[in-house]
Amino acid sequence: MPRYEYDEDIFKDSTMTFGEHLEELRRCLFRALVGLMVGFLVGLAIGRHVVEFIQTPLRSALEGYYEQKALEDAQRRWEEFQNQGLPMPSDLEMVKKRVIEEHLLPEEVYVDRQELLRAFGEGWPKAKQVLKEVLSRDSPGGSSTPQEPSGEKINRDGSERTDAGFGQASAVGQAETLPMDSSTEEQPADAARQNLVRMFLWRRVAEDPRVQIKSFNVQEGFLIYVKASLLTGAILASPWIFYQLWIFVAAGLYPHEKRYVHVFLPISLILFLAGVALAFFFVFPPVLSFLFSFNGWLGIDPDPRISEWLSFVLFLPLGFGIAFQLPLVMLFLERIGIFTVESYLSSWRVSVLVIFIISMIFTPADPYSMFLMAIPLLFLYVLGILMCKYMPRRWNPFE
Repeated sequence: MPRYEYDEDIFKDSTMTFGEHLEELRRCLFRALVGLMVGFLVGLAIGRHVVEFIQTPLRSALEGYYEQKALEDAQRRWEEFQNQGLPMPSDLEMVKKRVIEEHLLPEEVYVDRQELLRAFGEGWPKAKQVLKEVLSRDSPGGSSTPQEPSGEKINRDGSERTDAGFGQASAVGQAETLPMDSSTEEQPADAARQNLVRMFLWRRVAEDPRVQIKSFNVQEGFLIYVKASLLTGAILASPWIFYQLWIFVAAGLYPHEKRYVHVFLPISLILFLAGVALAFFFVFPPVLSFLFSFNGWLGIDPDPRISEWLSFVLFLPLGFGIAFQLPLVMLFLERIGIFTVESYLSSWRVSVLVIFIISMIFTPADPYSMFLMAIPLLFLYVLGILMCKYMPRRWNPFE
């Protein structure tokens, strides 16, 4: 005895004329457009915060790049001291601590001796006198080669103390002179050059101009704001837009087909959001670090533009979101009879090759992001096989 009696009325709800389909499409598109406009207006209110948010991975990568570069420069200076047999400063660990823990970067400047003395003013008379005596030993009338203070350090109370070749002075803010190899300095061309003292000012890495994202067109900032607001509006209105598309698609489906959409749609949305989140929070940092390290190896400092970065932000998460639909694609192909669970298991080598090809297409031209996409897709391939094997099959009236 059959488990179900065939009834032609099972298809009565799916009977629509071509004109009715067009009318339904018009209504759904209009409602989706209204939802997008509402989301865009909300995006305009928070567009500035969105632009700051999408710059976070790039800023962090740039800060890490210049911190690493500062550490390498400091290490190179200390190695030059050692190779030339000069007295080794004992503050290398302090420099590393300031760069790594306090996120400070040294900036090399040259200060006129007289200006440096004038900057002390009358507030630190004893400190000014000590500094004057130290600098007088390097004046043009004395040694022909400028030398840095060898151990003197001045406290704020005007007293002297010695400390591994670092000195402090105060002009506009606080500055520190790092020990330098005077033998590697070029000989001054004139007396004015001899009056210059080489110093290093400490700057917070977040305030360094090199880590600030730049725009090179007058209108570029406004266009980025509009694009970010539109992107925010599309994300906020996406549930409503998908619902309207579902209404149009469901109008042309049979009742047994609508059940599949109720199952596939939530899973598809979860997989898409998981791919986007993985790309933004876990893939961007290592990919940017790899690309910037390659820049450093070539000796090219990065100077990214905000428009190029926004395109990168849209491309990589979107590629991850689309690629994460792999389990649903596998389930769909298995349900319509193109593949079986056995064929998925037997052709796993070819599947791995296809996964790496997909990863190469949906990621930028670097191997790091390709592997970071391919590895999750391998696990999703196993998930697709499990879904094909264990998800219940619904009865098909055509069987």
